[in-house]
Amino acid sequence: MLEILAQVGIGLGAIAIAEIIRDCYHLAGHHWQPLQAWHTLHHKVYRPDLTVTSTETYRKAEWYNDVPEATVMVLVTGVLAWLSQELSWTCWLGCIYSVGFWSTSLARANGFWLFTDFSHKPGTLTQLPASWLVNRTYHWRHHFDQANAYYSGTFTLVDKILGTALSLKGKTIAVTGANGSLGRSLLQQLQQKGAKVIAITSSVTAADPKLETWQWQVGQEAKWQAELAKVDILILNHGINVLSDRSPEAIQQSFEVNALSTWRWLELFFATVTESKHKALKEVWINTSEAEVNPAFSPLYELSKRTIGDLVTLRSLDAPCIVRKLILGPFKSGLNPIGIMSANWVAWAVVALAQRDFRHIIVTVNPFTYIFYPLKEFTRSLYFRLFSRASHHDA
Repeated sequence: MLEILAQVGIGLGAIAIAEIIRDCYHLAGHHWQPLQAWHTLHHKVYRPDLTVTSTETYRKAEWYNDVPEATVMVLVTGVLAWLSQELSWTCWLGCIYSVGFWSTSLARANGFWLFTDFSHKPGTLTQLPASWLVNRTYHWRHHFDQANAYYSGTFTLVDKILGTALSLKGKTIAVTGANGSLGRSLLQQLQQKGAKVIAITSSVTAADPKLETWQWQVGQEAKWQAELAKVDILILNHGINVLSDRSPEAIQQSFEVNALSTWRWLELFFATVTESKHKALKEVWINTSEAEVNPAFSPLYELSKRTIGDLVTLRSLDAPCIVRKLILGPFKSGLNPIGIMSANWVAWAVVALAQRDFRHIIVTVNPFTYIFYPLKEFTRSLYFRLFSRASHHDA
């Protein structure tokens, strides 16, 4: 039994290596001059709805891009299999797998099989970008969002390693809580990645006079609904910590700021997802903090953050765009002057993990959060799936 499992593992590993070879060839097609002209033909084939510009261009791109790519896959996997064939016959599965791509690309180049692979099928985008397996929406971004990102062909591993599973270049990103320590750091990190940033703050003073700033007050979220249409990524980062206060006013304020205002921003942003391309481009990131699963020694902060955390988990089941949760540990800020981490480091880590397409971004020094939060999120999500259903409007 163990021997069979080992052979299966080797075979799957050989297929994974074939995909890595394909992704490396694709990467070279963008960055190595001898291949760039050939790969450019592939990008000229498709319109934004993934229909082909012409059969002639399609076949030419197959000859100059897909056939050479598959040929390299076959040759390299064949050499690797031959060198390690004593290990197991399943080493050849990577080569056999590659021959499948080679034969279909050759058939398309000769006009015998004029329909494309799954990632280039024409039509509107109906799914959100997948996390581990490339789907049409994920690959659409490579053609029409940022060509120098989203290189992976079947598995997204290479993009996750390179940090190209999400491109921030050219994106319009709005950040609430922009005058706080983390808000300012996020704005800086996002600008360094080529994003156009918008600061959303309830403070009278702008986070940066050079930036576009929305002066917002809790309860006035709907005022910005029209402006949200131009935003690609909304980062909900505002919050309040009343510490030990448990007065009725503190209860009202904690839930209004940490939960209800975040919820209103979320729904307003969801309403802007109206076009096919929005499923590929729009995202919302929500800072719920590790108070979802760990004590913060501030009961109302914990209760309000856990409330919005569960609501986001529930709403994510039917969300029209990608939702990322930021589970952050204690960092130095106005809310927590004795935080262990620096806001700059936390912001850097959040952006780096988002670029690797982490949907649940945990940044903390507490090792228990890395255990308790995934367990909590899995069980709550499963519970919500089993005992709630989408409305016809959301389905």
